[in-house]
Amino acid sequence: MEFQKISSPSLRELFVEQLQHMILSGKLKIGEKLPSERQLAEMMQVSRAVVNGGISDLEKMGFVHVKARSGTYVADYRRKGTIETLLAIMKYNGGSLRNEEIRSIFEVRIALDTLAARLCVDSLSDEQIDILYEKVCEMKDAQKMSEAVQAAFEFQHEFALMSNNALIPLIIQSFKSPIFAMWERYCALYGLEALYENNYKMWTYIANRDTEGVIKWVESSMKNCIEGNQQIYYE
Repeated sequence: MEFQKISSPSLRELFVEQLQHMILSGKLKIGEKLPSERQLAEMMQVSRAVVNGGISDLEKMGFVHVKARSGTYVADYRRKGTIETLLAIMKYNGGSLRNEEIRSIFEVRIALDTLAARLCVDSLSDEQIDILYEKVCEMKDAQKMSEAVQAAFEFQHEFALMSNNALIPLIIQSFKSPIFAMWERYCALYGLEALYENNYKMWTYIANRDTEGVIKWVESSMKNCIEGNQQIYYE
């Protein structure tokens, strides 16, 4: 059995995490001005370098906005955020997504998969269809949830690559962590078999080069997760 090295977070990471929690909990309000870096360093008993680096990280994530000669303000992360913002929200929520985020990711999945379908389904080679079928078989044979979810992600990502659109696979890859969390939740509620059956059904339409069939299946299966009988919301 292989054990991994345990490492503790740095002061900079702890600083970022504490301010994220204060912002996400509402203790720090949008538009509120933060104390100066010197004051933050004194209050939190860390160096100015830790505070400066942490503020830079928080700004990249969309949590704060630094105004020249004015100070640092809490930003509206819904407007300024990135995928890192979403991952921070997941961590704050104990690894789970909020209902609006789950719904939003399913809606993005509909947009990306239907676009990929329009770009490639009718021109896929037999070899490409076989590659997708291998991922479906991996889902069917999976003994663990992690294996099934990994295969489901790879199925979607391979399909995106086949579209020859440079951005679709990059977007999907950037959402890997929340996508994994959602499909793990799905499998926990409905079983690995349901995940396999959904993806197998999509593959059958792909194998028949049925673009409209793929689009209709993606829309119906995702909407079933949004508002039908296979919802995965936590509340």
